[in-house]
Amino acid sequence: MPQDPDFELYDNVGRDADQIAAARYGIATRGDLLRWAKRDAKPFLAEHPLPDRSLPSPDLAPYLAALAAAETPAEVSAVTQHLLDAAEPVLRAVSDYLFAAAQWRGQHRGAAKGSSPKLLMEAASRSLSVAALADEADLATLRAAYDPAPPPVRSARASTGLPPAPPHAPPAGPAPGR
Repeated sequence: MPQDPDFELYDNVGRDADQIAAARYGIATRGDLLRWAKRDAKPFLAEHPLPDRSLPSPDLAPYLAALAAAETPAEVSAVTQHLLDAAEPVLRAVSDYLFAAAQWRGQHRGAAKGSSPKLLMEAASRSLSVAALADEADLATLRAAYDPAPPPVRSARASTGLPPAPPHAPPAGPAPGR
């Protein structure tokens, strides 16, 4: 297997567990792979500059302050729903990009489970499911507050401690003839 010319086996001094394992198996570490890709993408990035800073992060201070002041499930829900509404466009944009990366040059067609395109498609889906799970949890909280389940109906048999009656079973053996 040809190795990248930048790849050299390490001695273990000053190396982390990932680097030691990679040296043992003769494979590149995550850091090696990212460093080589960054080096090889320099001409491309010179032609297609990308922003140097991360995407703007929302200011959570008002949401956290409102959450701290909330006293009822309805108030917590109002804060949660506002946050989910504010975060949805960013989560959707990340999902759309991951889906496009999975489809890059048609690599997703016929891709095996666990392959890069399938993992990217799964990541695209999961990035949106974060908001869906939070919404589901919020609705469960509201249901518990506004629409609790009715108490279980207790029968007289249950209160005596006897086991439940067996279900009706047809008689065993051959049916009597006429």
